[in-house]
Parts: sequence; structure tokens; C-alpha cells
Amino acid sequence: MTFHTSTRREEESKEVAVAPSKGGLFGTGLSEWFGLPIGMAASVPIIKFDWYVINEETQLAAVFVAFCVLVYTQGGDAIYKSLDAKAQTIFKEHTAAEEKVIAALEQKLEFLKANQSMVQDFEAINEIRSEAYSNLNDAGVIKPQHDFKAQVQRVLNMIAQEESSNTEKAKTALMEEATVSVTDKFVKTKQLKKAALDAAIAHIKGTKSGSSDPVQAEFVKFFKDKAKSAAKITDDSEEKLQRQTLVAKINAICKSENFFFNVDANGQPKMTV
Repeated sequence: MTFHTSTRREEESKEVAVAPSKGGLFGTGLSEWFGLPIGMAASVPIIKFDWYVINEETQLAAVFVAFCVLVYTQGGDAIYKSLDAKAQTIFKEHTAAEEKVIAALEQKLEFLKANQSMVQDFEAINEIRSEAYSNLNDAGVIKPQHDFKAQVQRVLNMIAQEESSNTEKAKTALMEEATVSVTDKFVKTKQLKKAALDAAIAHIKGTKSGSSDPVQAEFVKFFKDKAKSAAKITDDSEEKLQRQTLVAKINAICKSENFFFNVDANGQPKMTV
């Protein structure tokens, strides 16, 4: 059984012209039964005159022909069915394999049909990408300004915190100094002790004393004297030291966080980018 997976060629599709046969005995059109008397009549002189010698080869050939006739007549159908079953099995397997190939090709065709719009999709993606890059460029122009503003605010907040901390430290030191000075005066002066005692007793009784609170007066006097003495001082070394410390802290932050500027020794900002 022949089977072609390719398209049938034109020359294969043409029908082969077969010459008509007369049939019958030796193509004469006579019945094959006439061969029996002719064979019986011709066999005697053929054998007698040794035109044909019947030897072991002839006997072997006769046995083989008889075997072939027996197999053809008796077992031909079985052999045909066996070979036909095998051919049908091969044909089914081949058909199943071809169906799988066809199914895979059909699936690939559906995939290709579904991806016909791939070019348009990529064009749309490129347009979106170009628009996104344009927006990023626009944002890139403004972003450094926001970063610079945030950095300046960070430094200003740091300066304010540092000044507030120094002010609190100065207040605390001044109050400690005033407390020590006023206490020392009250310890050494008996009149202040008596005045403070009288003021305390009058406050407890709820009566007004003849003079104001001596303790408060001494604190006020201390702060006035301290202000006068501070106005006469021209040494600004402490202020310079505080400024240097503050500048060092600011420059450390500017360097660690990659600010756009830093501060020089005089406290003036200098751009670094």
C-alpha cells in the first residue's frame, strides 16, 4: 500500500491505459479446459522422446509450485488479512501523526493571526515611552529646584535648632551664675537676710511689707549689672567658636547627603554644582 503525504502529482493522477486482453488459453480466447486434452496428448511424445526429462529438479519445482498453489488457494486470505491489518495499523498511526502535525500548524496559524496587531502594539508602546521620557525631562528640570529648596530648609532648620540650643545653654548658665551670686550676697549680708525674712513672713501673713521682694530685687540688679558688663566686652572669640562649630556641622551634612552647596568660614553659602 502506497501513501503520499504530499499533493498528488499530475503524472500520478493520469490513468494508465491498459491494452485489452483476449484472455483464454494462451491468449487465443479459447477456454482453459482445452489445455487438459492438449497437455495429455502432448505429454506422451514429449516424455517418450526425452524432449523434457523429468528429474529431481523438475520434481522439486513441481513440489514448490504445488506449495505455492496450496498457500495461494488455502492461506491467501489469511496472509492478505494479516498484511492488510498491519497496513491499516501503519496507516492509522501515520494518520494520527499527520493530524497532530496539522493541529500544531493550525494552532500556530491562530497564534499568528492573534499577533497580527503586534506592530501596532509596539508602535503604541514606543509612543508611550517617548511621552514618558518627555515628562521625565520636564520633571528633571524642576526636580533640582525642589531638592535645592529642601536642602536650604534643612540647613535653616539646623541653624535655628543650634541657636535655640545655644540660647537655652546660655540661659541655664546665666541663671546658675545669678543664683550663686544672689545666694552668696544673702549669706554674707545680714540686712538682706533680715529683709528676706520679713518679706517671707509678710507673704505668709498676707500683709504687704514696706518694700518689694529683696530676692527679686537682687536678681534684677544682677541681670542689669551683667548686661552692662556684657556691653563693655569686645572679645567675640566665643561667638566665633560657636560659628565654626555650626559651620562644621552644616558642611558635614552637606557632604554626606550630596547637597548642592556648602558653607565657608564666614557662614556664606557656596554652590558646589
